[in-house]
Amino acid sequence: VQLQASGGGLMQAGGSLTLSCVVSGHTFSSYTMGWFRQAPGKERDFVGGIRWGSGRTRYADSVEGRFTISRDDTKNTLYLQMIGLKPEDTALYHCAATGGPIIPTSLNGYTYWGQGTQVTVSS
Repeated sequence: VQLQASGGGLMQAGGSLTLSCVVSGHTFSSYTMGWFRQAPGKERDFVGGIRWGSGRTRYADSVEGRFTISRDDTKNTLYLQMIGLKPEDTALYHCAATGGPIIPTSLNGYTYWGQGTQVTVSS
């Protein structure tokens, strides 16, 4: 299974950006997907996730209400729509996949990882 994240860039505070993650090599619709981010010198943190089947989502408190995760199973693609961007959202964003029915918030809850796409938010 391969995950390819894209869509990152340099944005001003208050702006919007949508990241994409294309999954290949297996049936995308059977995976629960997650987004994580890692700022320089910090740990990789859970941003949010979406369950396969029901499409139920779960978000970190820091992004609740500003970020929206969605998926298009016909395109094998996961999305992260971000609005109201803040400088503290600056990080390398990774997508991840797992076969379980829950949405893990820890790194070891996911089996497959993408390489990451950089999001930089200036004040």
